[in-house]
Amino acid sequence: MNFNDQKEMEMTTDEKIQVISNLKKNLEENFVQLGQLLSEIKRAKVFRYKGYDSFKEFIEAEFNISGTLANKIIGNYELFLIELDVDEKSVKQIGLDKLNIIKPLVRNSPYREVEEWINKAEELPTTKLREEVKEVREKKRSKEKTLKDIYIEQYLEKMIDYFNCGRKELDYKLALYFQEMDLDEVKKIIKSNERKLEETD
Repeated sequence: MNFNDQKEMEMTTDEKIQVISNLKKNLEENFVQLGQLLSEIKRAKVFRYKGYDSFKEFIEAEFNISGTLANKIIGNYELFLIELDVDEKSVKQIGLDKLNIIKPLVRNSPYREVEEWINKAEELPTTKLREEVKEVREKKRSKEKTLKDIYIEQYLEKMIDYFNCGRKELDYKLALYFQEMDLDEVKKIIKSNERKLEETD
């Protein structure tokens, strides 16, 4: 009996668990079916029935699949097949790796953009697709930057260079500096400088 035949029947929880065990042996080929079954099991909180405190514990103990990977498989199934209604054949053709790459860009995007990224994922090699996604995300981030974001970046870069340290060490130095400061006076200085920046904006 193949998976599609089994889908038409009501599988018991134990049958679903057995099917998952079989499907995970070839993850790349079976990730769609795995996504569906793992999604159903997670929603039904089967891990409690099996005596586990969390879905992550259940998945890792029963199937030797990391909780992170299981959630990625579920996320791709629910986003691409359920929410975006991409046909199963296209999803399988794209593959799990490429779906993970384009997922941040297609979530909450207009249909036309989703369609464009689906087409690119089908056509482009993984490396090229990753480069395009990275470029688009960097452009979006730069557009979303406010004057405050830019000021913070410039300040941190200046301080890190001056003290020749990392960000964590800089935070420590600043904590030492502010420890003995009059915070009311610091607050006044900050407000004054904020007004100056607003006037030049």
